[in-house]
Amino acid sequence: MQKTSKTSRPSGKTISSLVSADTVKFELAFLHPKYWALWLLVGLLWITTQTLPYRWQLALGRRLGRLLMTVVPSRRKTAERNLELCFPDMPDDERRALLIKNFESTGIALFELAMAWWWSDKRLSKLLTFKGLEHIEQAQQEGRGVLLFSLHSLTLEIGVRLFGLKSDGLGVYRPHNNPVMEYLQVRGRSRSNKGMINKFKLKSAIRALRQGEIVWYTTDQDFGRDGAEFVPFFAVKEAATITGSSTMCRISKAKMMSFLATRNADDSGYTLEISEPLDDFPSGDDRADAIRCNKIIEQGILKAPEQYMWLHRRFKTRPNPDDPSLYGKQPEFADVSVIAEAS
Repeated sequence: MQKTSKTSRPSGKTISSLVSADTVKFELAFLHPKYWALWLLVGLLWITTQTLPYRWQLALGRRLGRLLMTVVPSRRKTAERNLELCFPDMPDDERRALLIKNFESTGIALFELAMAWWWSDKRLSKLLTFKGLEHIEQAQQEGRGVLLFSLHSLTLEIGVRLFGLKSDGLGVYRPHNNPVMEYLQVRGRSRSNKGMINKFKLKSAIRALRQGEIVWYTTDQDFGRDGAEFVPFFAVKEAATITGSSTMCRISKAKMMSFLATRNADDSGYTLEISEPLDDFPSGDDRADAIRCNKIIEQGILKAPEQYMWLHRRFKTRPNPDDPSLYGKQPEFADVSVIAEAS
C-alpha cells in the first residue's frame, strides 16, 4: 500500500465532553484484587497479540469463537434467532454454517480489539486498504463536518483504528461499567483518533460536527422506543431504529457518509470503504431517513454477513409493549466482551 500522510484538520475550539487518553488517569484502585483476573486476561492477550503472527491470531480467534458457542449458550440462541428473523428463507444448513462463521469472527474480534489498542501504526498499516478517503478530504476542504454512519460489525474496533492512520475523528460510545475496562478502552480508542463522546451527550457531538469534525455514529441497535421509528430491517417489518443521524445532520449541516470495515476473505487484512455523501439527507421525514439508513446497513451486512454483531437482541423492543418478545423468555445476560459494548 502506498504510504500517504495523515489528513488533519485545524482544531480551533475545544471539543466539549471529549473523553480521551488525556482525560482518563490510572488509579491505584485499579489494582484492587477484584480486578486481578481482568488484568491477567489483559496481560495474556497483550503478550499473544504482540508475539504471534497475524494469521495465527485469526486461527486462534476462530477456535475461541467455536468455544464461545458452547460456553455462552444465551448469546448463541440470540444469534440463531436473529438469523432466523432476518433470513427466514435461508436453508437451515446455510444458516447454521453462517452462525458458526459468525462465532468464529466473534473470537477473532477479541484479537482485533487488542491489535487496535496496542499494535503500532507501522504494523497495522500493512493490513489496510482504503477506498473513498477523497470524500472526507472534499468535505474538509468545504469546512463541513462529516457524520460517518456505521454498523455494528465485529471489525468496527480495528476499522476505526485503521481509519485513524489516515485521518482522525470522534466516536459516540457507551462508557463501560467496569472502570478498568473504561480506562483501557478510552486509551486504546484514542491511539490514532481524537477520542470519544458519551452517547448521552449528543449535543457535544453536534457541536463537534459544526466545528468540522468527523464523528462515527451507529443506529443498528435497539435503544428502546424513545426517539425511534419502527421500520423494516431485513425480513423484520418493525425494528426500533433511532433517528439521531437525521437530527445531528439537520442541526449541524454535516455531510453523512457510510463507513464500512471488512476483514478480507483471504485473511490479508482489512478494507475500509467511505461512500459519497448521501444526497438529500436528512430529507425532513425521520421515518423515511430511518428506512434509508437500514437499507444501507443491510447492504453493508450482506458484503460479509458473518462479520456482523448478531449476538445483540436487535429486536427486543416491539411496537406494542404488550406484544410477545421475538426472543421468547431468554434471560438478560452480560456481554461476552468489550466488543459488545462498542459505541
